[in-house]
Amino acid sequence: MQRKLGIIGGSGLYQIDGLENAEWVTVDSPFGTPSDAILRGTLHGLPVCFLPRHGRGHVHSPTTVPYRANIDALKRLGVTDLLSVSACGSFREHMAPGDFVIVDQFIDRTFAREKSFFGTGCVAHVSVAHPTCPHLSATASAAAKATGVTVHDGGTYLAMEGPQFSSMAESHLYRQWGCDVIGMTNMPEAKLAREAELCYASVAMITDYDSWHPDHGAVDITQIIETLGANSDAARRMIIGIAQALAPEKPPCPASCDRALDHAIMTAPDQRDPGLLAKLDAIAGRVL
Repeated sequence: MQRKLGIIGGSGLYQIDGLENAEWVTVDSPFGTPSDAILRGTLHGLPVCFLPRHGRGHVHSPTTVPYRANIDALKRLGVTDLLSVSACGSFREHMAPGDFVIVDQFIDRTFAREKSFFGTGCVAHVSVAHPTCPHLSATASAAAKATGVTVHDGGTYLAMEGPQFSSMAESHLYRQWGCDVIGMTNMPEAKLAREAELCYASVAMITDYDSWHPDHGAVDITQIIETLGANSDAARRMIIGIAQALAPEKPPCPASCDRALDHAIMTAPDQRDPGLLAKLDAIAGRVL
């Protein structure tokens, strides 16, 4: 299979040196309109598709991001590996603003979002026991470390609904739960990527200490933007390193990310809704 790298992140990430034959393309999805057009090009010989998660100009809140349409559109373009780059707050003293965390676990506290491509007429249950791809995550980690940024391998990401930041009580509670970072966008993105049989990795860029830290006070959006700006160059160089490291031919994923639907669909064939099946042509066409 030909490998194609998808990237979902902030608007600064598509200004990547060396991106060749770059063009913005509009992709129609039966799950709605994606956040924006998708920037398609080639980076060091690897096909790349970039999607601004919130849209150019930051028009979508974390709740209104069309997660299903975004994943479906990338799948339709042939994406096989998906890198998520996002801002986050830290619950750990040693995970400081400016550091990167290679997320490997999630606690999903979102409640106002569509979280599955499947439903009445075609029910499916995929495993998200290990929601990120170890191989793509390791590749991202090595590329990030090569930029000189401090990288933490492994971390639990608390996904909150937002758009408000945490109360101090919530921040202390999430620390007690064992969470390492907090953000608003990786769920249901990671779950949908698994349903779409994509290898998914999450790089969380720490911007603040949420509300718990006695020496840092409440989260300030100005502080977040300043830290993100400082991190954007490292993130772009990380993406270049990932593109250089990934082979153009994609073998079967050792973690079976690309076979997540093998035994997931529960609805009997004669009871499946033809309308829903038609919408699932890109996501689940391999098994339907």
